[in-house]
Amino acid sequence: MTQSVATFAGGCFWCMVKPFHRYEGVVSVVSGYTGGDIANPSYELVCTNTTGHREAVQITFDDTIISYRELLDIFWRQIDPTDSGGQFFDRGESYQTAIYYHTTEQLELAEQSKSALEVENKFAKSIATDILPAKPFYAAEEGHQDYYMKNPTHYNRYATGSGREQFKIDNWGEEA
Repeated sequence: MTQSVATFAGGCFWCMVKPFHRYEGVVSVVSGYTGGDIANPSYELVCTNTTGHREAVQITFDDTIISYRELLDIFWRQIDPTDSGGQFFDRGESYQTAIYYHTTEQLELAEQSKSALEVENKFAKSIATDILPAKPFYAAEEGHQDYYMKNPTHYNRYATGSGREQFKIDNWGEEA
């Protein structure tokens, strides 16, 4: 098995774990924080939008089973890539979207996928998702890990109430 790492910020990390968990070749999906310069930030600190960190997921995957390109496709279908101010109910820097690349190949694939989405002209506004070099990733507190499994009722209420699920259906014609 060849393990690789992908890191994506897609707004609330609770909503970014479940979509990746269901694919063969995904070894783990960890909720956490990245992009800032403060070591080991807490959820409360990141939510102040003063740390430079964004809520993100770090995915360990077997690239002989699932490709980085496939993970990018999954990522785009979970977010509103045109929203530069956050995602759905969640506003501010810590909820902005980003692809954090770990290798030159990941950078190239991320840029290609973003360009392809832009050319597709699926959205009325330009794609606002950043493509940034990976920085240290800090796992979130245990209560945030696999939230959709630990608190399914609250998770489902949040994912639906925030507008994320309807956005996905309206724009991709499928449910999560």
